[in-house]
Amino acid sequence: MCGIVGFTGDHQAAPVLLAGLSKLEYRGYDSAGLAVRDGSAPTTVIKAKGRLKVLAEKTNDGTAVPGTCGIGHTRWATHGEPSENNAHPHISDDGNVVAVHNGIIENYQELKDKLIRNGYTFYSETDTEVAVKLIDYYYKKYLSTPVDAINHSMIRIRGSYALAIMFKDYPGEIYVARKDSPMVLGIENGESYIASDVPAILKYTRNIYYIGNLEMARVRKGEITFFDLNGDEIEKTPKTIDWDAEAAEKAGYEHFMMKEIHEQPRAITDTLNSVIKEEVIDLSDIGLTEEAIKGVGRIYIVACGSAYHVGMAAQYVLEDMAGIPVRVELASEFRYRSLLLEPDSLVMIVSQSGETADSLAALREAKKRGVKTLGIVNVVGSSIAREADSVFYTLAGPEISVATTKAYSTQLIAMYVLAVQFAKVRGRIDEEAYAGYIRELCSLPGKIEKIIEDKERLQWFASKQANAKDVFFVGRGIDYACCMEGSLKMKEISYIHSEAYAAGELKHGTISLIEDGTLVIGVLTQPELYEKTVSNLVECKSRGAYLMAVTTYGNYNIEDTADFVIYIPKTDPHFTVSLAVIPLQLMGYYVSVAKGLDVDKPRNLAKSVTVE
Repeated sequence: MCGIVGFTGDHQAAPVLLAGLSKLEYRGYDSAGLAVRDGSAPTTVIKAKGRLKVLAEKTNDGTAVPGTCGIGHTRWATHGEPSENNAHPHISDDGNVVAVHNGIIENYQELKDKLIRNGYTFYSETDTEVAVKLIDYYYKKYLSTPVDAINHSMIRIRGSYALAIMFKDYPGEIYVARKDSPMVLGIENGESYIASDVPAILKYTRNIYYIGNLEMARVRKGEITFFDLNGDEIEKTPKTIDWDAEAAEKAGYEHFMMKEIHEQPRAITDTLNSVIKEEVIDLSDIGLTEEAIKGVGRIYIVACGSAYHVGMAAQYVLEDMAGIPVRVELASEFRYRSLLLEPDSLVMIVSQSGETADSLAALREAKKRGVKTLGIVNVVGSSIAREADSVFYTLAGPEISVATTKAYSTQLIAMYVLAVQFAKVRGRIDEEAYAGYIRELCSLPGKIEKIIEDKERLQWFASKQANAKDVFFVGRGIDYACCMEGSLKMKEISYIHSEAYAAGELKHGTISLIEDGTLVIGVLTQPELYEKTVSNLVECKSRGAYLMAVTTYGNYNIEDTADFVIYIPKTDPHFTVSLAVIPLQLMGYYVSVAKGLDVDKPRNLAKSVTVE
């Protein structure tokens, strides 16, 4: 969570920092701040409560803060309420150390008590101020270098952190340290950049260094030196980011979410083209051999949020196509359970950022148990990508809106590809069926475009639901998995209470919640389950529900039951979630717009959950 930027070079730092923070505001928007140095002059720290625009106004878009070296932060509150006092950067008592931080320091109270005994005072409620003063304490105690002070502190801090730190005695330099929270660094034209996510510096450089876990770096103009926990220098090779800088801009759309909904066909096409060569699926770049696929006895899909919903849909597809038992686990539960992982298991970790704290911990737990791991991630060089045995990159490009759309869709595609290839290699389907599935996968982007083209009709319907108090999504089988994602989209950006239910469970208590006018959205794409789900919708309607249905073309008798119907093109039943989820994304978006809410930055949420 939280957004960090840093810059040292020849240009003025504050405008660069503000521009970078604007690309990271999806990571936190409770407060923001800058610390800028002009040569050996004292550091200027300016902070503001609220959205980044308040800080921009306070600094006259950065022009009121001279200096060529600085750090900036946009906060998602964990320790301490949103306020100027609690906003970053934080500073030691005499101004010797200034820092910004992403993460959670679990033993901050213990460290704080130690520092108070040594004469330190505290002005905020944050764990970050503790880290700043701990670094200052060791810097003075051992009369040491910044690297020595930081590594002494790192040994004593429990929890997660990405830190960007400036020292009074080292003008023009920024030091960084990382444990379990993301951090990237870049160099271009004799200037250096720091950020907690790639989009913040994509405008300036595509040559990116990833700092490893429990590593530090010294950042000077056009020069970055990396150190291990012992303070010894280590070598790193930069990675080139292929994302177009314009991909992180709105490109004329009112919101990033709508732009990213429209980008789904291209993102899916790019992801398919990365693994389908001459009409055959090729997983060699991923690191999955036919021998390895044949040896898989059970699959565990581990994820959080929307990625977990991808796993729920993939469970149906993998089990039906490939005949492999699949369990879907929330990463936050998986990491703390005493699971009996069989030696022939494959653990798939799904994460857009590749830095999700619980998912990363689950990956490490699986590796500790000695089972094979596969990461499905969107960010090249991210922690999950580096640590998993194999990695399947989804080519969604940068996703800025907190509510995921194109990352979710490309994760689904990755799962479909794996299911088809597993089915083929394990002898579950013949060549004809294999070729047919591949053709159908390649047809999905065009079908999604047709659904998006009809969005105005859905906008009209959604605008009438802005005052809804409860919305229920119901479906069976794969449709139920789709409903889970649709419900999350509705609640996270429109703030309307919504739930997804397996339609067959309605009579087991849930139907008591239906009142006159309650909106119930049914997803009906599975031919063998269609009539049963229609019956469940009729039960809801008889109790006063107002019905919306999402189904495939040809099921026109649904109009006898539902008050509003969205039709999607036909596809193989295994792949219908890729189409049915689009109207549900649009529904959540348009309800949020009708309510006048901030679609891209819903309250209390951040894009990448990098703390537990």
